[in-house]
Amino acid sequence: MSTGLPHSSLPEAEQAPDETRASEARMRDGVVSVQVCALTDVGRTREHNEDAFLVGDLGQPEPLTFLDDAAAISGTQDVRVREIEPSGPGLLFLVADGLGGAAAGEIASRMGARAVFDAMRVRLPEAGESAEDFAIALRDAVLSANSAIHQHAAKHAELRGMGTTLTAAALYGDTLFLAQVGDSRAYLLRDGVMQQLTKDQSLMQKLVEAGEITPEQAETSVRRNIILQALGPEASVKVDLTHQPIRRGDLLLLCSDGLSGQVRTPELADATTQAPDLAALCRELIARANATGGPDNITVVAARFDGDGLADASVQDAVGHQRFPIGTPTPETPLSPVVGRMPDRPKSLEMPAVVPPTPAPVAPAVPPVDLAERQDRAKVVYAGLALLAVVLAALLAWRLLKP
Repeated sequence: MSTGLPHSSLPEAEQAPDETRASEARMRDGVVSVQVCALTDVGRTREHNEDAFLVGDLGQPEPLTFLDDAAAISGTQDVRVREIEPSGPGLLFLVADGLGGAAAGEIASRMGARAVFDAMRVRLPEAGESAEDFAIALRDAVLSANSAIHQHAAKHAELRGMGTTLTAAALYGDTLFLAQVGDSRAYLLRDGVMQQLTKDQSLMQKLVEAGEITPEQAETSVRRNIILQALGPEASVKVDLTHQPIRRGDLLLLCSDGLSGQVRTPELADATTQAPDLAALCRELIARANATGGPDNITVVAARFDGDGLADASVQDAVGHQRFPIGTPTPETPLSPVVGRMPDRPKSLEMPAVVPPTPAPVAPAVPPVDLAERQDRAKVVYAGLALLAVVLAALLAWRLLKP
């Protein structure tokens, strides 16, 4: 069965003519099949699960699976491997990790997940057939989700400061586009090697890139969970937009830092190569994170790609964090949220619908607060920015005064 999906997302200038023609032929005549499984766990120390996940076919009105299902909230998740046959412009895989304490984190993560799905479905029919249009639709969907969360929090004083990380991977033809805000991660397993596709928007990542600490030191730092950006706390946000060509047999792994912060990349690869199926893999990864103490909520989405619509992997293929250049800049003003219907749920855990695109009063600026004190966790947007400024200022002063 043909997927009906367009050809590779790589700009034509970056593809050899033979490669471009082969990709177009595969997408026209071949099949791309996807197996996917998603699972979440509250962990060993948290009272609430503030994570969310979503898997959806963008040609369908409702997600295939969404953490806000009553069974997921009640802890009786139906963990099964789903076979997806794309019926529209692409597929969406998403993980979000809420912050803000109590119910606020749950609201932010699940509102953000659903808002991205709804916004992409609204925007894609207006977009063209190009990969750039698809990438812009994904980026703008994340921006509109940020507006929805921010405006909702501005109207409810008890929710102000709430936010969520969000990492979304959208399949378009034979390419994944990834949009990230925060530190939830995406990995790709190819030929037994696990590679990270995203870069954490965190204090530790900035210090690693500056050469001030090693990646090994970042993994063990007590400040490793301090993030510099999240959806919701600010009216505008910068989305990290990247892309990754997919090959036959590739496995995508999305997770919250309840997994990536406890289980190192080689262990992820080991579990992935040994698991008999994706459901067993999700259970094993969560078990490994809980075996280290389970200090945070743990969420995993695993997807395996196959079919003759995909090329075989070659040594020339690049895997990793690859920015996707687009001609349309990020809007300077916040995008209006897209109206979307939230699924039914127990009344005690009812989520607010995404607010309509009407002007909302702007809340007064909130001074930097240590959200970790409110929610017993170290994920802090304002505190992270302040601490980064202090560290960089101290480093600059030391270098200027050094004999």
